[in-house]
Amino acid sequence: MKLPRRKFLYLTAGAAALPALACVARAQTYPSRPVRIIIGFSAGGPIDILARLIGQWLSERLGHPFVIESRPGAGSNIATEAVVHAPADGYTLLGVTSANTINTTLYDKLNFNFVRDIAPVAGIIRVPQVIEVNPSVPVTTVPEFIAYAKANPGKLNMASAGNGTVQHVAGELFKVMTGVAMQHVPYRGQAPALVDLLGGQAQVMFDTVPASMQYLRSGKLRPLAVTTATRAEALPELPTVADFVPGYESSALYGIAAPRNTPTEIVDKLNREINVALDDPTMKARLADLGGTVLAGSPADFGKLIADETEKWAKVIKFAGIKAE
Repeated sequence: MKLPRRKFLYLTAGAAALPALACVARAQTYPSRPVRIIIGFSAGGPIDILARLIGQWLSERLGHPFVIESRPGAGSNIATEAVVHAPADGYTLLGVTSANTINTTLYDKLNFNFVRDIAPVAGIIRVPQVIEVNPSVPVTTVPEFIAYAKANPGKLNMASAGNGTVQHVAGELFKVMTGVAMQHVPYRGQAPALVDLLGGQAQVMFDTVPASMQYLRSGKLRPLAVTTATRAEALPELPTVADFVPGYESSALYGIAAPRNTPTEIVDKLNREINVALDDPTMKARLADLGGTVLAGSPADFGKLIADETEKWAKVIKFAGIKAE
C-alpha cells in the first residue's frame, strides 16, 4: 500500500518525536519510588549532614523519600563503587566529597574511574579549611608558623583525619609550597585527631571549619589562616594562606552525582531542584552555619570542579609520594 506523501511525512515526524517525548515523560514521572543517596562516611559527618538537608528538600519537592545510606570504608571507595555499578536510572545517587577527587590518584587499583564513571549532578557547598595550632605553639601568624617550623624541622606533628584525606593533602601542599618539614600523623577520623590536637600530642591541623569551629571560638585552638583563595564568611577576621603563600588554595567540596549514563533529563531535574534549595533563604542560612559557600551551578560546572580538583591533588600526591594505607 502506498501512503500519500503528506501522511507519510506526518508519521515520520511523529516517529522521530517519540524518543524526545519518552524523555520528557520519564523526567515528569521521576521519581516514582524512594531514591537512595549513598555516602562513604559514618553518620554525623559533613556529607551526612548535607545529604540529609538536600534529601529532605528533594523529598518534599518531588514527593518521594530520598533516603541516606551510609557505607563507610576504604576512604569512601566502597560507597562510590556501589553507586558506579548501580542502575543508571536516578534511584541511586552518591554524596560526593573531596575524598573522591583525592582517591583517584591515591589508590593504584580501583574498580572504577571516578571522573569517567559518574555523572555530576550538582554541587552543594565548598567548605574552607583553617590552619589551627595548639595554643602551646608560640605563633599567631602564618609567617611566624613557617619560621618556627623551619627552626624546628620535623618536630611539629601534623594531625589529619587519615592518610589521603583533605586535611592530609592540604598539609602536604603547604609543605611543598613553603619548604617546611612536619611529621604527618594520620588518625581514624576528625574527632580523634582533634582530641590529640587539643591535648598537645599534635601541634597543627589543616581542618575543615565546621569540625573545628567550637574549639576556635572557645580559644582551645588558635587559628592562623583559612585555606581558601578568599576570606571565609565564617571567620572573616582571618587572612588567607595565599596572603603569605601566593597560589595556595585548599577546600573541601560536597555535592551529588549519579552513575554514568543516567538520563540527562533526570540529572537536569535534580540539578534544578538542588539549585532552588541553594537559593532558599532558610537553606542558605543553614549552610552558612556550616561555614560553607554554596556551589550553585550546572552539572557541567560541578563536573569541571571535580576534574580540576582531581588534577590538582594528583600533582600533590605524586610529588609528596603519598600512598594509601
